[in-house]
Amino acid sequence: MERCAARRAPEEERRVRANAREYNEKFQYASNCIKTSKYNIVTFLPVNLFEQFQEVANTYFLFLLILQLIPQISSLSWFTTIVPLVLVLTITAVKDATDDYFRHKSDNQVNNRQSQVLIGGVLRQEQWMNVRVGDIIKLENNQFVAQADLLLLSSSEPHGLCYIETAELDGETNMKVRQAIPVTAELGDTSQLARFDGEVICEPPNNKLDKFGGTLYWKENKYALSNQNMLLRGCVLRNTEWCFGLVIFAGPDTKLMQNSGRTKFKRTSIDRLMNTLVLWIFGFLVCMGVILAIGNAIWEHEVGVCFQIYLPWDEGVHSAFFSGFLSFWSYIIILNTVVPISLYVSVEVIRLGHSYFINWDKKMYCAKRRTPAEARTTTLNEELGQVEYIFSDKTGTLTQNIMVFSKCSVNGHSYGERQMPEPGDVQDVLGHKAELGERPEPVDFSFNPLADPRFQFWDPSLLEAVKLGDFHVHEFFRLLSLCHTVMSEEKSEGELLYKAQSPDEGALVTAARNFGFVFRSRTPKTITVHELGQAITYQLLAILDFNNIRKRMSVIVRSPEGKIRLYCKGADTILLERLHPVNQDLSSITTDHLNEYAGEGLRTLVLAYKDLEESYYKDWSERLHRAGSAPEAREDHLARLYDEVEHDMMLLGATAIEDKLQQGVPETIAILTLANIKIWVLTGDKQETAVNIGYSCKMLTDDMTEVFVVTGHTVLEVREELRKAREKMMDASRSVCNGFSYQEKLSSKLTSVLEAIAGEYALVINGHSLAHALEADMEVEFLETACACKAVICCRVTPLQKAQVVELVKKYKKAVTLAIGDGANDVSMIKTAHIGVGISGQEGIQAVLASDYSFSQFKFLQRLLLVHGRWSYLRMCKFLCYFFYKNFAFTMVHFWFGFFCGFSAQTVYDQYFITLYNIVYTSLPVLAMGVFDQDVPEQRSMEYPKLYEPGQLNLLFNKREFFICIAQGIYTSILMFFIPYGVFADATRDDGAQLADYQSFAVTVATSLVIVVSVQIGLDTGFWTAINHFFIWGSLAAYFAILFTMHSDGLFRMFPNQFRFVGNAQNTLAQPTVWLTIALTAVVCIVPVVAFRFLKLDLKPELSDTVRYTQLVRKKQKTQHRCMRHAGRAGSRRSGYAFSHQEGFGELIMSGKNMRLSSLALSSFAPRPSTSWIDTLRKKKGCEGSSAGSPSGAADKTLRV
Repeated sequence: MERCAARRAPEEERRVRANAREYNEKFQYASNCIKTSKYNIVTFLPVNLFEQFQEVANTYFLFLLILQLIPQISSLSWFTTIVPLVLVLTITAVKDATDDYFRHKSDNQVNNRQSQVLIGGVLRQEQWMNVRVGDIIKLENNQFVAQADLLLLSSSEPHGLCYIETAELDGETNMKVRQAIPVTAELGDTSQLARFDGEVICEPPNNKLDKFGGTLYWKENKYALSNQNMLLRGCVLRNTEWCFGLVIFAGPDTKLMQNSGRTKFKRTSIDRLMNTLVLWIFGFLVCMGVILAIGNAIWEHEVGVCFQIYLPWDEGVHSAFFSGFLSFWSYIIILNTVVPISLYVSVEVIRLGHSYFINWDKKMYCAKRRTPAEARTTTLNEELGQVEYIFSDKTGTLTQNIMVFSKCSVNGHSYGERQMPEPGDVQDVLGHKAELGERPEPVDFSFNPLADPRFQFWDPSLLEAVKLGDFHVHEFFRLLSLCHTVMSEEKSEGELLYKAQSPDEGALVTAARNFGFVFRSRTPKTITVHELGQAITYQLLAILDFNNIRKRMSVIVRSPEGKIRLYCKGADTILLERLHPVNQDLSSITTDHLNEYAGEGLRTLVLAYKDLEESYYKDWSERLHRAGSAPEAREDHLARLYDEVEHDMMLLGATAIEDKLQQGVPETIAILTLANIKIWVLTGDKQETAVNIGYSCKMLTDDMTEVFVVTGHTVLEVREELRKAREKMMDASRSVCNGFSYQEKLSSKLTSVLEAIAGEYALVINGHSLAHALEADMEVEFLETACACKAVICCRVTPLQKAQVVELVKKYKKAVTLAIGDGANDVSMIKTAHIGVGISGQEGIQAVLASDYSFSQFKFLQRLLLVHGRWSYLRMCKFLCYFFYKNFAFTMVHFWFGFFCGFSAQTVYDQYFITLYNIVYTSLPVLAMGVFDQDVPEQRSMEYPKLYEPGQLNLLFNKREFFICIAQGIYTSILMFFIPYGVFADATRDDGAQLADYQSFAVTVATSLVIVVSVQIGLDTGFWTAINHFFIWGSLAAYFAILFTMHSDGLFRMFPNQFRFVGNAQNTLAQPTVWLTIALTAVVCIVPVVAFRFLKLDLKPELSDTVRYTQLVRKKQKTQHRCMRHAGRAGSRRSGYAFSHQEGFGELIMSGKNMRLSSLALSSFAPRPSTSWIDTLRKKKGCEGSSAGSPSGAADKTLRV
C-alpha cells in the first residue's frame, strides 16, 4: 500500500498541473490512500496494551501485580490479580480488534475501488489509492466519487453540465447541477485531454463544503473557478453518461475528510462521580494500609521481637519500622478489591444492554419510513433519565417538513382557504365547528395535462384570475416557475419529477405547475417553461444564489421579446425594505396578509421583480465577471453587486406554505412538561409564528399568567424588557401569595427570588434581541428570566445562536441538556448539548450522523426519556450501590482480621475465593439487575411523569448514597467477621474436638458472605425474570460446587501443593454449629435492612412505591373501578390551537404554520399534589445551584394517579 496521509507543513495555496505527476509530487500532496484503522497484526498487541494502560485503573492493577511478584510483601498468589486483569484486558482487546477489523475492511473496500485514470493518453484501470493529485479521471453514470475532490473538465451533457447527488455530504437526496467552465467543456475525447496542461492555483485544503475559490491558467489566459465547477468526494454522478475531472484534493485533504473532525467525547455525571469516588476509595485504601502498617510496626516492636527464635523476620527485615513499611504494601495488595477492577467493564456491559433495548424497541419503530430507533453511543444511556432542559428545532422535528402551498397574496388580494376536515371530524383546522355538508371541492386542474394530481387547492378564484389573464397573477406564477434551482426529470412524456433543494422550493414550483406555468427543463443558459400550454424558453443571464446572510434568491432572465427582468423571492424582512417607494400602499396590505399567514403558522416568502435596461445590465454583467475573477475578497465583491441590483423592485405578492405538525407532538410536550422537563423551542420563524408554535404544541396556554415578548434592538432595550419581565413575575408572586406561603418560600433560602414566583409565565425572544442577551454582561439576566418561565421560544435564531443558548444553560445550570433536530443547521446544537438526538426526516442525515440517539418522530422522545432513560438511570444507580456494598463487605473483613493476626497481612479467605468472588460468584446477578431491573412497568412510567424527577434531582446515586452503601458494607463486614470469630472461640465439633481452625473459619466466613450478598441482591431486585433467578441461585450453586471441588481428593492428587486442605469444606459444613453461625450472621445482616425498608415504605414512601401500591389496589377493586369509569366525567379539554411554526431551508424562508391537532388526551390526569419530599429536595437543589435562574413552579406540578 502506498504512503497514506504523511504529515507536512500547512499550505498557503495549492498548485496543481494537469497530467504532470512529477511536477505535482514535489509539493508532497497527500496520497489518495486512506487509513482509518489503528492496528495491524504486528502492532495490535503492544499498541492496544499501551492504550489500555493509559487507563488509571488498569495501571493501578498492573502495579499491584508487580507488587505481588515481590515475595517479601506478597501474601497472595499473583493469579488473584492477573486473572481478573487479563479478563478485563482481553474483553477490551477483543472489542477493539473487532472494531479495527471493520475499519480495515472499510479501508480496503474504498482504497481498492477501480477508477479510469488518463495515463499517457490512454484510460487505464487503477485502484483509487494509486490516484494522484493532477491526474485526470473519467467517471460514469451512477458512479461514486470515492476518494478525491475533482475539478469538472467536461461531460457528455451539453455545455459541460453534469448532475450529482450529495447525500453523503449534506444529507440531501435531491439532484444538483455542476458545470465545467466553457474553455474545458470542449475537451471531450482522451486525446484532447491528454494534451491539456492547465495549472490550477486555488485555496488550500479546508472544510467549507459550499465554497471553493481558484483560478485556472491555460494558454496564457486565466479563468475563475467556483464551487459550481467542483465534484466533491462523497457525491454520486446521476443522469450523466460520463464526465472527466482533474484531481485537486486527494485522501485526507478532501473537504469531506476535512469535515470529519473528532466529535467531543461526552461523559455522564455518573461517570464523573464514579471517577471521584474511586479516588476517594483509593485514599481510603491508603489510610487502611497506613493504620495496619503502624499496627504491624508496634506489634513487632512490642510483641514480635520476643518471638524471634521461632518467628524470625524475613530476610532483609532488620527493624519493626521496615516490617511495617513492607506490611503497608502487603495490605495494599490484600485490600485492593475495594477498588473494583471489574467495575468499568461491568458498567460498559450494562450500557451496551440498555442500548440494545433502545434499538430493539418496536414501539419506537416507524413502519412508514422503516426506521428504528438507534442508540449511536453506549455511554450516555443513564443520563437520558436526568434531562431537565430540551432544546428543539421546529421544522422537521416538531413538524413533518412536508410543504403544501396553502395561501398566497397577489397584488393586494389574498387567495386560498384551509383544507376542510376529514369525514368524522367535528372541527375545522382552526378549531371552529364545521357544519356538515360544508365541504367545498378542490380546484379542478383538469385543463392542464401537466398538472400534478397530488396537488390540491381550495380557492377557485385564483385559477379564474389566471384564466382571465391577470398580469400580476401571471407574473406571480412566472416568477415561481423561473426563480429556483429545481432540477426537472421527465421519465415519460408529461410525467415530470422535480428534484428540489428544499421542500419549500418544490412546493412553490409545483404550485406554479398546476396553475399553468410548468417548469419543464433547464440548461446552464436557458429555462423552458410551458405557460398555459405554450412552450417559452427564457435566456438565463444570472443566478444570484441564496445564502444565510442574503436570505433571498434572484434570477435575471431575458424573455423571447428581449426584455431583461430580475425576479426575486426571499424573507419579508429583507425584501420589503428593497422595494421601490411606489409600493408603499401595496406593501402595507401585503404585510397585513403576511401577519395573518404567520398567525396561522404558515411559512411565508415575498416575491418581487425589476426590469433592467440593456445598457445597465451590460455594465453590471461586466463588473460581475471581474468580481468573479478577483483573486481576493471575491465573495464580498459579488455580495455588493448583488445588493446593488436587488433594489427598487416592484412587489408582486407573497406565498404561504403549510408545514404539517408531526403526530403526537402536543401530547409529548405536555407529558414531558409534567415530568418537570423544560422545553425550549429554537426556531428561525418570525415572532407571530413562534407564538402560534407554542399554542399548538401546548407549550403556551390561555391559563398562563403572561407571555413576555422581547424584541429590543439595542442592549439597553433588551435589558429593560428583561428587567420588566422579572419585576412583573415578582410583583405577581407577592400579590398572589398570602403572608404564610410567601414567608415559607423565603425561608427556604432560595438563591433567586424568582424561584418563589407564583403563576406560569413564558418568554418569546427574537434573534436580534437574543444576540444582545447572550453577551457576557447580560447572559445571566437572560438566563435567570428564562429559567423562571415555564416555556421559552427563541425565534429567528441562527445555528450558532442555538449552540450558544445550549452552552449558556450548561454553563450556569447544574442540569442535563438534550438537543433534538433534523437538519444540518441543528448539528452545532446537537453536539453542544449533553445529549444529542437526531430526527431522520426530510432534511437529510447530517443531524443523525452528529447525534447520540436517533429516531424518526418527535413523539418517540417521550418513550426514550420516561422509559429507557429512567430505567437506565435506575438500573445503573442500583448496580453501583450494590457493587460498592458487596466489595466493601468482602474486603473489610481483612481489615478486622489484621488486629487478630499480629498485622501480618494474612488473608481470611482462600486465595481462590478472592480470585473468583468478583468474576464468578457475584458478577452475573448484579449484571442481571443492572440490565433488566424495573421499579414500575413501562406503561406506568409513561402514565406517571413525576416518576422521572428523582433522576433530575440525582437522588438514587450521589455522595450521600455512596456513603450509605459503604457504611452498610462495613457494617456487614463487622458482623461477618466477629460473629463467626466469637462462635469459633469456644465451639466444638460433634466429636468434641475444637472447631476453630483457620480453614474452617475461612469457609464459614466466605459462605456467610456469599449467602448474605445473594439475599441482599434479591431484596434489591424489583423486577424478577428467569435470568435473575438463574444467575442468583446459579451463582450460589456455583460457589458450593467450586468450594467442594477445591477441597476434593481428586484435585489434591493432581496438585498436592496447591490444594492441601482435603475434605475441609465437607467437614466444616457438616457441623450444625457452622450452619447456625451462618444463619445467625445472615439474619443479623439482613433483618435491619428489611426493617428499615419496611418502615420507610410505610412512613415515607417514594413515588414509585405509591404507584405500585396503587396498581395493587386497582387489581383488587377491578370491578369497582370499571363501574367508576362508566360514571366518570367527560373530559373538558378542548382541541389544539391553530398553530404557527418555524424557518425554512437554511434561513431562506421565514414563517410558520397552522395545523389542527387531535385532542390532547390528558383528561385522565386527575390533579394530585406532588409529594412533599420531591418538592423539598428540589428546593434544596435550587439552593445549591447557581443564581442564574432556576426551575419554577415545581410545587405546582400535578401527577396523574
